[in-house]
Amino acid sequence: MSFISHIPEAGDGKRPVAVFDIDGTVFRSSLLIELVDRLIMRGVIPEEARTEYEEAQMDWQDRNGDYEVYIRQVINAFIKNLKGLPYGDVADIAGEIIEEKRNRTYQYTRDLIKELKAEGYFLLAISHSPKFIVDGFAYELGFDKSYGTFYSTGASGRFTGELEDEHVIMNKSAILLRAIEKEGLTLTGSVGVGDTESDISMLDLVEEPIAFNPNRGLYRHAQQHGWKTIVERKDVIYEI
Repeated sequence: MSFISHIPEAGDGKRPVAVFDIDGTVFRSSLLIELVDRLIMRGVIPEEARTEYEEAQMDWQDRNGDYEVYIRQVINAFIKNLKGLPYGDVADIAGEIIEEKRNRTYQYTRDLIKELKAEGYFLLAISHSPKFIVDGFAYELGFDKSYGTFYSTGASGRFTGELEDEHVIMNKSAILLRAIEKEGLTLTGSVGVGDTESDISMLDLVEEPIAFNPNRGLYRHAQQHGWKTIVERKDVIYEI
């Protein structure tokens, strides 16, 4: 079974790009949420940090709130409690999560990644989760390049609590265009997969955009523009 409409013809020698969001698109959770939960469980971050996002979490789980509000509060709690922590300690826990949960992926996107890799695509991952966990997870899945949010560390190897180039990573289309130029890629035959509005800018650039398990905002945009929309529910995958 082929997951994509066509394979681009060999032309100027440039590899076509396939760009994926990670959280909720490939990984059946959020790498950041998994990391924060584990850091709290290990006592690296105080238990009180949960109070900063648990109400938004419950609202989202009860379908009374927005996921974007929930994840923003998780990010805020992470940044607030990250300052001063040794990079190595946090990275080690991130490594544990990758090792334990690298196979917790959606079947559709997992198989699509395998097909595109076999066809010679350059696989690019762009995520708002921390770069040090995105890189490891993406590597395990065979991605060629990955981008994530970069949290600064000082000379002592401890997190400063600051983000580097936050405005860049929040603009996924800019990251995609940067990667294409840097890696010598082409948008001819390109594929993109995402699940929320934050992925729209990068999906607008590719020839074959796929809205996968989309939230309301992305679903509406996809329907208005005739994009392929795929839903994976339990053991059923279908197009709507």
